[in-house]
Amino acid sequence: MIDWQAIDTVMLDMDGTLLDLHFDNYFWLHHLPARYSEIHGVDFEAARAKLAARIDEHVGSLQWYCLEFWSDALELDIRALKEEIKHKIQIRPHTEEFLDRLRAAGKHVMLVTNAHPQSMSLKFEVTQIDKHFDLIVSSHEFSHAKEAQEFWRSLAAREPFDPARTLFVDDTLRVLDSARDFGIAHLLAIHQPDSQVARRVAGYPAIEHFSEIMPEVPRG
Repeated sequence: MIDWQAIDTVMLDMDGTLLDLHFDNYFWLHHLPARYSEIHGVDFEAARAKLAARIDEHVGSLQWYCLEFWSDALELDIRALKEEIKHKIQIRPHTEEFLDRLRAAGKHVMLVTNAHPQSMSLKFEVTQIDKHFDLIVSSHEFSHAKEAQEFWRSLAAREPFDPARTLFVDDTLRVLDSARDFGIAHLLAIHQPDSQVARRVAGYPAIEHFSEIMPEVPRG
């Protein structure tokens, strides 16, 4: 599926690609409505419907991913609420071996995420996954989500790379569409980013786990 001889740079999304998306889905769909209901004294179902409607208004925008935006909008400390269920943060199977092999194979390995820095710091604290990367980039640094071409132009200006020799892996199809439009040649999706929710991807090559595309480790 991947011709590793044709790849110099590997860009990887975080949530749903390296980490199980179950944490994020559980937080936004269950834990946040429950805590909003308790803190603001409203019915749980009413809270869930209200939050879902507000969140849907911002899908794909930088605000959708911004913990500071939602903390202000909902009058809650979103990071603190995420810490309450941090035990649910999990690295997806075979991910750390894959990252180790990329480095051993001499690839330039980048974490390229829409996650807010507050969310990143919590997940790095739990998983220590940040140690595997040459560069870590959040779209909040550029004020544009990965869905926007402005993000990719800003990234290329900060860290020049050859799109023709770059592999980008993400679980969100609209983000893959944006990367394709920018010219990134090697694109890969994730079939089941949330371990608790079955999903099959159409439109892009996709894998269940990184064990399917492990690069060979050079012999010493």
